[in-house]
Amino acid sequence: MSTNSKLSRVADNIRILSAAMVEKSKSGHPGGAMGGADFITVLYAEFLRYDPSNMRYPFRDRFFLDPGHMSPMLYSTLSLAGFYTTEDLQSLRQWGSITPGHPEVDVLHGVENTSGPLGQGHAMALGAAIAERFLVARFGEWMAHKTYAYISDGGVEEEISQGVGRIAGHLGLSNFIMYYDANNVQLSTKVDEVDTENVAMKYEAWGWNVLTIDGNNINEIREALVAANSETERPTLIIGRTVMGKGAVAADGSSFEDRVSTHGQPLSAAGADFAATVKHLGGDPEHPFAVFEESREVFAERRAKLTEWAASQAEAERSWRKENKELSLKLDRFLSGELPDIDYKSIEVKTDCATRAASSSVLAHFAGRIENMVVASADLSNSDKTDGFLKKTKAFTRGDFSGNFFQPGVAELTMACIMNGMALHGGVIPVCGTFFVFSDYMKPAVRLAALMRLHVIYVWSHDSFRVGEDGPTHQPVEHEAQIRLMEHLHNHRGERSMVVLRPADGDETVMAWKQAVEEQRPVALILSRQNIKTLPALGSGSRREEAAQVAKGGYVVYDSAKPVVVMLATGSEVATLIEGAELLAAEGIPVRVVNMPSEGLFRDQPRSYQESVLPQGVMRYGMTSGLPVNLLGLVGDESHIHGLNHFGFSAPYKVLDEKFGYNGATVAAEVKKLLGR
Repeated sequence: MSTNSKLSRVADNIRILSAAMVEKSKSGHPGGAMGGADFITVLYAEFLRYDPSNMRYPFRDRFFLDPGHMSPMLYSTLSLAGFYTTEDLQSLRQWGSITPGHPEVDVLHGVENTSGPLGQGHAMALGAAIAERFLVARFGEWMAHKTYAYISDGGVEEEISQGVGRIAGHLGLSNFIMYYDANNVQLSTKVDEVDTENVAMKYEAWGWNVLTIDGNNINEIREALVAANSETERPTLIIGRTVMGKGAVAADGSSFEDRVSTHGQPLSAAGADFAATVKHLGGDPEHPFAVFEESREVFAERRAKLTEWAASQAEAERSWRKENKELSLKLDRFLSGELPDIDYKSIEVKTDCATRAASSSVLAHFAGRIENMVVASADLSNSDKTDGFLKKTKAFTRGDFSGNFFQPGVAELTMACIMNGMALHGGVIPVCGTFFVFSDYMKPAVRLAALMRLHVIYVWSHDSFRVGEDGPTHQPVEHEAQIRLMEHLHNHRGERSMVVLRPADGDETVMAWKQAVEEQRPVALILSRQNIKTLPALGSGSRREEAAQVAKGGYVVYDSAKPVVVMLATGSEVATLIEGAELLAAEGIPVRVVNMPSEGLFRDQPRSYQESVLPQGVMRYGMTSGLPVNLLGLVGDESHIHGLNHFGFSAPYKVLDEKFGYNGATVAAEVKKLLGR
């Protein structure tokens, strides 16, 4: 039997397995998987390079699936490669299985990314491709590898594809190869009912190498992949014209291909005949999960070749390490996530500065020290102050990834997804910045970062209505409440899925950055545009030393012997509370001020510590520049929270402070009213 005939049999095996998985679970998407089986067969049988005995080998090729609903295709292929059992396939979408409805990152089983929200998968792939170039620029071409992405019609339609296409073409990422499964069918319509753009011309305009093929033809797929791997100047898009539900038949044997109905339900529910389809594809309807002999042979041969490749790659690495001992140690630090020693006490920040300015000073200190940190900003680096880092390095450009700064342009969601891809690839610490109000564009990617437990750091400046003259479109009010929900949402390890820090002054910003780089989860730093008064030290130590308590999430910054009210805030409102506390003290009213940069970290402290900061039975008062709900869980219903329940207005921030009551006098008056005085 010829090689192509064998591969066609493997593809039919994948079609049957995919349909059988969905049929058994009574839920899922068989049609796309059946159409894409030929491409994934050729990719895994002849091109994708990895070490079967060490799936975490850092310099492997990577395959990022964008349409997560096509998980049956991926699981079936990986089962033939030896990473899933028949029982795993049979438990698709069931409790406790390792084959969830949409793939969740599981490198040991060959799944590189969590996917489902269309468009994000191929954007993460772009991030991995950029990370590969970053590492190669520092350690050499011996570690070079390809990043393959698989995208569907829906992913191309999602707006994020604009950002990915533009950026990959602009950077000339020839290590990035994307297959577009163009089958003209989506969940509720045919594609040509909603989209008649010329996709090939669009990607060509972005500077891609575009190849159009019959996506169900083994020869054409192979030739396209050979050409893509030979390309040295451009990313490649392979447009594969495929057939939805390829091989599906009705009970009478007539074709049931190219139907919208097979996209999102079992074949039998769609109107096809499952048993007849299995038989038509050369399988046994009584044993639809059987593995064809051709599949065993093809993947046994591939495993042998991959083992040879891994041995050759290991030898190349050993040779390089022997000749480059210092670089070798640096590479190990990059890959392990080990951080250099940073003297946080020595980082100078101005007194009474904006926390975005303090953040800039920290980033400037990191530049050249945390050598694998990659910082990005959505065309706002001189305003969110990530330019503190940029001034010490340079931005990536086509053919030159020796710098540490990524300029995505105005593309917040694309940027955030790319940073997820960098984190998934490994070897880098991704940081990205924009205005806090534009975190709205990023939340789908932030959510996936939290789900995947990726160490991505978000620098969100201009944190409140004090953006001022820019007006309500740029003034975040509800945003802090939204992002802090992620501190209450736990990941699958049982941890709070994200750390959200809103530092109260410049010194705390320095220590918040320490927390951020040492975390393993996503971290948000919410920073002020305007200057904030540096808080006084409570004890005999320095303010910087006391600010290290940011790691506890909340701590006392102003106190009295027997406080009758505990006042809570985050960020710039903490200084306002201290101003009010001093006015109250002058009237003989003892109060405590608690700074709460992260409720999540605070809630994870021992109960004894929490109660030492927030004693039971003492009245509480809160102040927030966002929705009152920001502090509701800490202050409670029976006390008072000074917050905003409306959009902002365009005016200087000091005018807004006065109009909205953000000053010490208002704090003192509201606390006295709370006490009935």
